[in-house]
Amino acid sequence: MPEGPELHLASLFVNRVCAGVVFSGHVEKSDVSKGPQVPFSSDAYRISATSRGKEVRLTLTPIKSDMKSKVKAEDDRPPMDVVFRFGMSGYFRFTPVDELPKHAHVRFYTNEDPQRVLSFVDTRRFGSWQPNGTWQRDRGPCVMLEYESFREKVLSNLSDKAFDRPICEALLNQNYFNGIGNYLRAEILYRANIPPFVKARSVLEGLPAKDENTKEVKEAATEKCDAAGRGRVKTVCSDILSLCHSVPLEVIGLGGKGYDPGDADFTEFESWLQCYYVDGMNSIRDHNGRTIWFKGNPGPMAPKGSKSLKTKRRIKKSEHDYTDRKKATKKKRTGSISNEKPVKKDPGTIKKVKDVPRKQSGTRRQNASKNRLHTEEAGENKIPKMHKKNQFDRASD
Repeated sequence: MPEGPELHLASLFVNRVCAGVVFSGHVEKSDVSKGPQVPFSSDAYRISATSRGKEVRLTLTPIKSDMKSKVKAEDDRPPMDVVFRFGMSGYFRFTPVDELPKHAHVRFYTNEDPQRVLSFVDTRRFGSWQPNGTWQRDRGPCVMLEYESFREKVLSNLSDKAFDRPICEALLNQNYFNGIGNYLRAEILYRANIPPFVKARSVLEGLPAKDENTKEVKEAATEKCDAAGRGRVKTVCSDILSLCHSVPLEVIGLGGKGYDPGDADFTEFESWLQCYYVDGMNSIRDHNGRTIWFKGNPGPMAPKGSKSLKTKRRIKKSEHDYTDRKKATKKKRTGSISNEKPVKKDPGTIKKVKDVPRKQSGTRRQNASKNRLHTEEAGENKIPKMHKKNQFDRASD
């Protein structure tokens, strides 16, 4: 699932490819999507992007004409904001029209020849967009771009019941940790050397209101990114809120998970990971069913009956590459199970069970065997009657 760094990189991508490009016409929506229509049309407009946590806002700004005409009146309308949330697999692409991605659900066409299109692509269709939208009210300040406000909000609301939960679950609460997702929480807790299932309040209540090293965080994050390129270097920091800011910045410094998404390369990102889906780490499901990766003891608030299993990284891109790889893996597992089913048979045992006679039929068989003995002693003239007897007994069985 795209997290804060990926959405920020998406906004940077849009600003880069759309710089100086003029768009025109209606905003198009795919027929298969259940999302809303974007009621915007202009002969000429520009697109810019901004991110905040797990949201990206596209601003469509009409270009005013110098000619005094009806066109000028139409183009004088205010810009429209469209807020996107990526869900499980959303991202932006900028391609020629004849290379439009299959799952492009929102499309913005350029005013040029040959024409190009900026599209919001979402294979799984969990993403959403809101025309004339604003940032969601239940999302807090961005951990990357609004660090001081983020820190202040968390530390001034520690009495909230949200902090009665384990720290690994509290980190996914977007009201306080806007931009943190599954892989980020694993990396943050690992670097802070904090078990995932300890009460969030006990982890946070001793932290200072202000981070004295705020100015140095960005430089330190860049240095850690460079070190990650040469090999894993574990960084331990007791201030988990500082890590909520610096760790996402490290991902941005790496270029995230391969933006431009059309030519994704996860090599650097996988080298950067120290805990999430890494060999030797433990993983269990939290109380919400989300898998958390960690090292050592999970903590006293771990779900009852949970078992820590060693994580084997069989498919390196399984959590970042939303293709048919997972389906293929499931099919492979199903096949292996079906191949084992014939081994489960035990013909000998089944036959023995079937050969065990019932009480009634057993009595008749005993009688039949006795009669057969008497028949053999009496002579061949009684054999036909015995054949009839045997046929009746078999039919009754």
